[in-house]
Amino acid sequence: MTGRIDNARTHTDGLPQGVKNPVDGADADHAAGGGVQVILAEPRGFCAGVDRAIEIVERALQKFGRPIYVRHEIVHNTYVVNDLKAKGAIFIEDLADVPPGATLVFSAHGVSKAVQQEAAQRGFHVFDATCPLVTKVHIEVAKLAKEGYEFIMIGHKGHPEVEGTMGQLDHGIHLVEDVADVAQVQPAQTQRLALVTQTTLSTDDAAEIAAAVKARFPSVREPKQQDICYATQNRQDAIKFMTPQVDVVIVVGSPTSSNSNRLAELARKRGVPSFMVDSPDELQPQWLAGKRRVGLTAGASAPEILVRQVIDRIKSLGVVSVRKMDGIEETVKFPLPKGLKLDTKGLKLDSKELKPDAQRSD
Repeated sequence: MTGRIDNARTHTDGLPQGVKNPVDGADADHAAGGGVQVILAEPRGFCAGVDRAIEIVERALQKFGRPIYVRHEIVHNTYVVNDLKAKGAIFIEDLADVPPGATLVFSAHGVSKAVQQEAAQRGFHVFDATCPLVTKVHIEVAKLAKEGYEFIMIGHKGHPEVEGTMGQLDHGIHLVEDVADVAQVQPAQTQRLALVTQTTLSTDDAAEIAAAVKARFPSVREPKQQDICYATQNRQDAIKFMTPQVDVVIVVGSPTSSNSNRLAELARKRGVPSFMVDSPDELQPQWLAGKRRVGLTAGASAPEILVRQVIDRIKSLGVVSVRKMDGIEETVKFPLPKGLKLDTKGLKLDSKELKPDAQRSD
């Protein structure tokens, strides 16, 4: 069994290995003389929900052995999925592909009631890696539905999180993807109407659509706390802070990652060219041609090891210094499901395999 996905963010100076902040010494001289500088967003990369989901799969593999089946990609990142495949995870979309009695993990995006019921009927040993912030939305939908509410959901059609949330009910939940969709919604009644959103949307876009919903349905019930997650908000705020300082933005993230796509879109909306890379090899030299400052961030499902590799790739193209922005330090941790505590007696795990007991949340 290989060690956990390396997502170590900081070393003693609070930066990835080899990164200096502030720029000093020879790097400062080069920067002053016209060298290209990378500015690292903070926060970036893994959020607590992604960390938890990956750890659930890794612990299940350690405790029950391979294979472990995972419905859908555990998170939307190619590197993470391939790493877990190498350790013994098998990713499936149809529960018919899972043998009887197998261990099954639901992805961080959540699943519908129908999937939960089918898994129970087939007798799988299930661990639910749904992000707790998505589960919060599911619980709110179930609670209000019992009170007679219908729902308008802001989200992207076909995204697994949207399918999971809408699948909490068999009727009475209406999807809108943009302001134009709001005019087409036809709820059966409007006295009890509630608004929910996908957790990884653009905060600005979601606010615009929510305003249109409220304009058409003034009595709509809004979430007590916005559904868009803290990590999505924080990474988008970092982009807003970064864009006036840079000439181009590189986002580390997979094409299927909603929150990574929103980061690239946000930079473009603010007038800065932005490109997504799933691996360092995808970075094109022409993107940096004539640029003095390169902004670098990562979606919430992208591991820090990819950020380091992209930095190395950019350095090979002539960047002389790397500086980290000031930003919010995220300390959120989510507990693991019951049944995954490891008996470490006789197991040899490297130092990154298990966090110190004081930091564990189970």
